[in-house]
Amino acid sequence: MRVQEQVDAIFGRDPEQGVSLAMVVLRRGEIVGERYGVQPANDFQPAVEIGPESTLISWSTAKSMTHAACGILVRDGLLDLDAPAPVPGWAGTPKAEITTLDLLEMRPGLRFLEDYVDGEESNCIAMLWGDGAHDHAAYAAGLPLDHEPGTVWNYSSGTTNIVTRIIGDIVGHDQEHMERFLMERLFGPTGMTSAIPKFDGVGTWVGSSYVYATARDFARFGELYRHDGVTEDGERILPEGWADHGRTFVAHDPTDDLPTGFDYGRHWWMWPEFPGSIAAHGYEGQYIIVVPDRELTIVHLGKTPAEHRRHVVGPIADLIRSVPPST
Repeated sequence: MRVQEQVDAIFGRDPEQGVSLAMVVLRRGEIVGERYGVQPANDFQPAVEIGPESTLISWSTAKSMTHAACGILVRDGLLDLDAPAPVPGWAGTPKAEITTLDLLEMRPGLRFLEDYVDGEESNCIAMLWGDGAHDHAAYAAGLPLDHEPGTVWNYSSGTTNIVTRIIGDIVGHDQEHMERFLMERLFGPTGMTSAIPKFDGVGTWVGSSYVYATARDFARFGELYRHDGVTEDGERILPEGWADHGRTFVAHDPTDDLPTGFDYGRHWWMWPEFPGSIAAHGYEGQYIIVVPDRELTIVHLGKTPAEHRRHVVGPIADLIRSVPPST
């Protein structure tokens, strides 16, 4: 089956299994499959036709952009991942043992319940829209330390926003400086001209969840990692080997979305069936999947309930299998 037919099949699934809004498949940097859908109407807006210029939300695929921002600062010599994380409120407490690498590996030992269902107990909902809405990083950094740093993996949007506060403190302490850093050092060189990062009430980039961009621009971010931090123009903006840094195994998630489950690295996921793969995952079926040996970058954006993610992930895996490794 041709790639475009496989893309069309994903869009053509039963609407009860979710809605695809945008999908782009690149091979060797060229578009070999692409399609757009219709954003359903809701209480705030009518149905919206999505196209190549439409900007859509990243959700947690932004976490992998946080990894990239860290890489820029590591290359600049401004961030030491193995040193204690520079969080002033942790000085003189057991939390002072947490390193920035622990944060990138989701192993700081901090309490955080990552849940997206309103009405259930959720630190994520409290951070984004409740008690922590004004200052996401302070909310997450103030939660109890339940485990020795570096010992227990716990996927946490709060952890990411502690990292983005660290980045912000290095580049300038406020939204203006952080936005300039992202645009001039990451999004601009990568060609992501549509990218719009969002910030909390104190000017910290919400790197856990909020970048809006076109599907093609999300694919450009994937291509940056397919080329190990070198842009389409040939400029290296990430340290050599930074893609391998991101896909260094930390934990396994035995989800039934795929028979093999997923592995987790450093703010990136991996699909075990495809060695060398690296993937950004987001709420409701946002994916940026990079498979270097097949020279593939795949973006899927939409609204897919968690219980139906396998109806997107499985066909994407079939698409990857259909493309032979490059020789």
